[in-house]
Amino acid sequence: MRTLDTGMPYPLGATVDEHGTNFAVSTGREAEAVYLCLIDEHGGEERIELTERHGSTWHVHVAGVGAGQRYGFRVDGPWAPQSGLWFNPHKLLADPYAKAFTGTHQWGQAHHAYSFEDENVRDETDNLGLTMLSVVQSDEFDWGEDAPPATELTDTIVYETHVKGMTATHPEVPEHLRGTYAGLAHPAVVEHLTRLGVTAVELMPVHQFVDDATLQDKGLHNYWGYNTLGYLAPHAAYASDGEIGGQVREFKQMVKDLHAAGLEVILDVVYNHTAEGNHLGPMLSLRGLDNAGYYHLMEDDERHYMDYTGTGNSVNLSSPKSLQLVMDSLRYWVTEMHVDGFRFDLATTLTRVEGEQGPDMLSSFFDVVRQDPVMRTVKLIAEPWDVGWGGYQVGNFPGLWSEWNGMYRDTVRDFWRGEPGTLGEFATRITGSADLYEGDGRTPGASVNFVTAHDGFTLADLVSYNEKHNEANGEDGRDGDSHNRSWNCGAEGPTDDPAIRALRGRQQRNFLATLMVSQGVPMISHGDELGRTQQGNNNTYCQDNELAWIDWANLDEDLLDFTARLIRLRREHTVFRRRRHFDGRPAARDVEAPLPDIVWLEPDATAKTEEDWGAEARSIAFYLNGNAQPEAAADPEGADRDFYVLMNAWWESVPYTLPGPFFPGRWEIVVDTSADLAATQAPHAGERPVVEAGQVLDLPPRSTVILRQV
Repeated sequence: MRTLDTGMPYPLGATVDEHGTNFAVSTGREAEAVYLCLIDEHGGEERIELTERHGSTWHVHVAGVGAGQRYGFRVDGPWAPQSGLWFNPHKLLADPYAKAFTGTHQWGQAHHAYSFEDENVRDETDNLGLTMLSVVQSDEFDWGEDAPPATELTDTIVYETHVKGMTATHPEVPEHLRGTYAGLAHPAVVEHLTRLGVTAVELMPVHQFVDDATLQDKGLHNYWGYNTLGYLAPHAAYASDGEIGGQVREFKQMVKDLHAAGLEVILDVVYNHTAEGNHLGPMLSLRGLDNAGYYHLMEDDERHYMDYTGTGNSVNLSSPKSLQLVMDSLRYWVTEMHVDGFRFDLATTLTRVEGEQGPDMLSSFFDVVRQDPVMRTVKLIAEPWDVGWGGYQVGNFPGLWSEWNGMYRDTVRDFWRGEPGTLGEFATRITGSADLYEGDGRTPGASVNFVTAHDGFTLADLVSYNEKHNEANGEDGRDGDSHNRSWNCGAEGPTDDPAIRALRGRQQRNFLATLMVSQGVPMISHGDELGRTQQGNNNTYCQDNELAWIDWANLDEDLLDFTARLIRLRREHTVFRRRRHFDGRPAARDVEAPLPDIVWLEPDATAKTEEDWGAEARSIAFYLNGNAQPEAAADPEGADRDFYVLMNAWWESVPYTLPGPFFPGRWEIVVDTSADLAATQAPHAGERPVVEAGQVLDLPPRSTVILRQV
């Protein structure tokens, strides 16, 4: 007989102490009985009815239970789906606060709370043998002298990656570590990241997730991980440690190792929905604990789910219960797992309030985050859209937040594929999108600039395909975005044509160069620096295979070197990573003719006028004043060198005369995407081509040239 005590209602979840474990779980107020279910290694179940209740939280302390114990909950109460009540004691529920899970998830009718014949009839089939089990976990770990790198936002360069996809085929990572947290922290992978020069890895979802039933039926798997089961637990399949709960220790060691290399860890988190889907979906956790307390429900006769996410359900952060779960999860990952920030998937959903109203950008979620002393210390990045009404909210998130800038992505793609009428917006995007962020006091760091991400074409595919090729997904090509703003450079897919291959290589370099000279926070999608392809598939969410993994056996070493040199150029010069938006005020070493912080110039070296931004203009040149840095005003040592950047998206060469008086007299070419890299990317300044004021520089078609003051 177990020794039981009343226990404590907080913290929620399973908390180990020297005598045993405290279990606390929150349910809907209508719940009539709650059972803690302890599961042994053979699948045997011991049920303990909880008798202590504090508000809607049920709790018990069980002596002798420690780390590694498998468990779950069963909740009994009214069965009234039409009223939003789905209590069903026949279903073992995952603890929303579980810090680890074990086992595999197998779909079957037993997961559904209702009878397939009539959803108003509660199904009485037990799902114990099919579901993943929560695991009691200790927080003990030797962090040693671990400290967050705390990289300034303006100095940050994000590398979006996938734990498995980054390492699954890496030849220097031992086979048993490939696809794991330990593999991601392997010295060979860390060396690649540090050689590249990025400052942060943004990990695609690592919260415990499960496969979709429809994918399992097709023999596919959820690769991306946007199907969350547990918000406090690292995904078990990414652990090389086979011991129960070993994924927690391995994740912490990964963070510790990456920190030691100066790399921050940012998590892509999915708080907008869960794996339980719509009203026909499975009962896994929140639905059986407090359906109406966690989800947005429609005000209809059936109380179906509001779907702002395209996944079947939407978590309701205007509910105190959901808000508490999300904030407890966020604080846990910072305080116990030492992560450095978060990228919030479909973040607009987090602002939704009750009913069918639009997003509320003054929602309680923002208020709670703003005042939280833990959350104020980390990076907060929003994917500022969802699929609901008014969901596109780029530029509207509050202070403290940065945003994935979808307008930057679209405009830069359009410019380089030669779309007319893009020049003015292109200039706005690469200078920090002041139109979106400056009005409410946000800095260029509010804009996370990207050309590609996990969702869509890789960089190599962006210049190789006009159309998506998603046949492998088994949806007859219906999935994935059909408007990619891509250009195949003259042939669809692989080609042996040397001219097309050269143009594609130049276009990839143009995109990367644009990204690194743009104000804001640049983000690279993993493998883009290596020429990674997905063979035209722009939606590899279900491709847990070589199609989506980085192919380390076929690398574009020249592109890797080029990307690393670009990143080094950015990190060495503050002129590319300003802390404030451009203001056009004079700031130069010559007091008789002070130059502004930025000057837009025509091919004849005259300043651009309003008429020069016309629809047919497809090349651009701008001067960056190194003396106009905010740091230079307070510290003369903060001054930088001047730069002159020229970009030509036209299919013909454009002759540019280098500006004369008051501008620097001599420039060195540090980047030329059209030339032999060995000649223009030499490691020593004396080996680089030097040009002078007044000289005509023939800017080749589809090319970028970056000049630095000598």
